[in-house]
Amino acid sequence: MQHRDGYFVSKSKIVWILPCLVFTGLMGCESTSVPNNAAVASDTETVIAKTANDSSANLASIIEAHWQYKLAEDPILAARFGHAAYRDRLPGVTALDRARRLRTEQGFVAQLDSINVEVLSETDKVNHALLKWLLVNSINANQLNLQRMPFNTFYSFWSRALGASKGLSMRTSADVEAYIARIRDIERYIDENIANMRVGIADSFVHAKVVVEGVAPTVRALVVDDPSLTSLYEPFKKLPSSLNEAQQQQLRESGLNAIKEHALPALERLATFLEGVYLAAATKSLGAHQLPDGEAYYRHAIRQYVTEERAPGQIHQIGLAEVKRLRAAMQAEMKAAGFEGSLDEFTTFLRTDPQFYPESAEDLLKEAAFIAKKIEYRLPEFFNKLPRQPYGIVEVPKEIAPNYTTASYNSAPLEGIRGGAYWVNTHNLDQRPLYEMVALTLHEAVPGHHLQNALSLELENVPDFRRNLYLSAYGEGWGLYAEALGVEMGVYETPYQHFGRLSYEMWRACRLVIDTGIHSQGWSREQAIEYLAANTALSMANVRAEVDRYISWPGQALSYKMGQLKILELRERAEQALGDQFDIREFHEQLLGNGALPLALLDKQIQAYIDAHH
Repeated sequence: MQHRDGYFVSKSKIVWILPCLVFTGLMGCESTSVPNNAAVASDTETVIAKTANDSSANLASIIEAHWQYKLAEDPILAARFGHAAYRDRLPGVTALDRARRLRTEQGFVAQLDSINVEVLSETDKVNHALLKWLLVNSINANQLNLQRMPFNTFYSFWSRALGASKGLSMRTSADVEAYIARIRDIERYIDENIANMRVGIADSFVHAKVVVEGVAPTVRALVVDDPSLTSLYEPFKKLPSSLNEAQQQQLRESGLNAIKEHALPALERLATFLEGVYLAAATKSLGAHQLPDGEAYYRHAIRQYVTEERAPGQIHQIGLAEVKRLRAAMQAEMKAAGFEGSLDEFTTFLRTDPQFYPESAEDLLKEAAFIAKKIEYRLPEFFNKLPRQPYGIVEVPKEIAPNYTTASYNSAPLEGIRGGAYWVNTHNLDQRPLYEMVALTLHEAVPGHHLQNALSLELENVPDFRRNLYLSAYGEGWGLYAEALGVEMGVYETPYQHFGRLSYEMWRACRLVIDTGIHSQGWSREQAIEYLAANTALSMANVRAEVDRYISWPGQALSYKMGQLKILELRERAEQALGDQFDIREFHEQLLGNGALPLALLDKQIQAYIDAHH
């Protein structure tokens, strides 16, 4: 391998051996001897085997070169995979960085296209198809210059920087010093992102005003006078015991200085920029299609998050049909609860009756923990293989909780000092209904995101780029499938909990309608809020937060329902084809055994499993 311009390329050239067989004794040749058919067949097999071996070796070389490139370009990813050399920095996001990545990734695609895929093994065919999909998607995002809009209400470049080292082991002074260097690098990273957003302002490629108004206060809240009160200082509270007191004190002072002199001033500049220049440039319109080249942007978002080509209008109609189906199911559960009245009245009852809400943050966290353990007891009946990595239940950090979603899952780094984290939002307890906690826990913890992510991280005999890979339609589709699987597992015990699950599924069905409505059909925020509130039992605080998330993050909300529908389609296909031979544990092992895949590629894998057992 040779390092050049911040990334790695392979020295080896791709050389193809074309099958060329020379037969003796053919018409027109001097010899009249009869060809040895066995020898010819043997020669043919030898050449085919050599071609396959060369193709496999070339693919392995490309995969390794690409992985080294990814580690160098994304030091946060590298550190989470245990590469200590990258712990002292953050990614570069300048125009030069973007241009370099575009050239490099286009080169990788050209190399992949030169490989004869037909001679590859089934495993290598998956490796080839998956790597090419990832590269083409990344190239498309690069060409659209999505760096100009590097945040939304759920994800941001600054939160990625602040959390880059969370969970990483710090056992030596060198580890801590690398962390301090990364804190210093936050300043450069934030300033480069601000520069990209200024380009977005010049291009009129900016967020809607309602999004900026919600996000800016959360950044301002990060700017504090005392650096020891920031999340960045947490690792300094418990330094390695192998360091003496003098060493620990020196590192603490160095860390405090890095936070005070570099991180906090950069966050101050960012908060001021968002509150002032960026807010003034923010749009009144909401939809992606209203931005420059917005239709291409939204098509890319659908490809990225749904992982297949779908027209916005088609997705919108699927959503409307699912909303109709689920509304009938919700009415049935309302009757099972013994409620006499309309669905709207039942929803109002659920939103306002104190019996459905926790009295304290501790109560909410305890409920989540109790449900999680109840689910875990039943897992072996549905899964052959369970992950080794544990997980815990953690409060959403208070500084981001007001503008954060109900819950989320945060995977653990490889060889880290923590397990996975099921984040539960304890802000505004009167907006956190307990009857939704079963579905929420199934989705975010087990058998949802934690089980799927941890198994992916523990995959064996696959390239590193496939371990812990996240594709939204696969991951969120699995999470939504897991919510319904809880019915078969017997973890829903009351009509209210069943209604909560249906409300959550309805929520995801509404996303198909609302996301496409906002980003392709000109829906207003008020129209979207009214639609989501009328069709789910979500609290109004959650309804508003969700709609603002869809506005700020085109396409991502589509992944849940579209992914779930594909998984259900594949399960029905397997059940019908295999009949009495269908084993739910084997089916789940096939779904999860390759890690994250685009939906079309997942379809091929499940069909191959069906064909092999039919």
